[in-house]
Amino acid sequence: MTRWDGTGQAAPWGRPPLGRLAALVHTLGVKVYDDYLRWLYRGRRPSWFARLQNRVSAVAFAAGMWPARVAALEVRGRRSGRVISFPVVIADFQGERYLVAMLGERANWVRNARAAGGRAVLRHGRRETVCLDEVPVDERAPILRRYLAVAPGARPHIPIDRTAPIEEFERIAAGVPVFHITTTEPTNVPVDGPGG
Repeated sequence: MTRWDGTGQAAPWGRPPLGRLAALVHTLGVKVYDDYLRWLYRGRRPSWFARLQNRVSAVAFAAGMWPARVAALEVRGRRSGRVISFPVVIADFQGERYLVAMLGERANWVRNARAAGGRAVLRHGRRETVCLDEVPVDERAPILRRYLAVAPGARPHIPIDRTAPIEEFERIAAGVPVFHITTTEPTNVPVDGPGG
């Protein structure tokens, strides 16, 4: 049996070479997915379908499903006073955790977190009361780069390639809020326990 190893040479496992057609299909698939993600947030606001997806994701993330880098962020609405929950990706950088507003300054959670003095709750199988401290613009660039590395769904919304030089991230840092996460109470309280 002949195999292919992706270089066009015979290889023992029986697969054809990936070649240009597969690369084109992959590129088109990524473009279609990026267009879909942009459609969900036309005008940097979530569509009804994005809101529905976010609700489902927030419930799943709060229950502890998927990797530890995702969670449900709960913050009190600045106008309604209701607790609003939605999914977030947590970027880890130099041993610290950060939240990045992929939709920029107009993201509701950013305005709500600022109005609440940074007080919020993260849920990922457990309830964690946190304080979100805004990171100064001149310190955001490496965190933004890390965020794009761990949050592929955010890439279509931040106008820079994740492998760009750090200077490119410095150029856009002022328009993308970043918050440092600080735990304000022990993280070992189960979701169904006190306050859950």
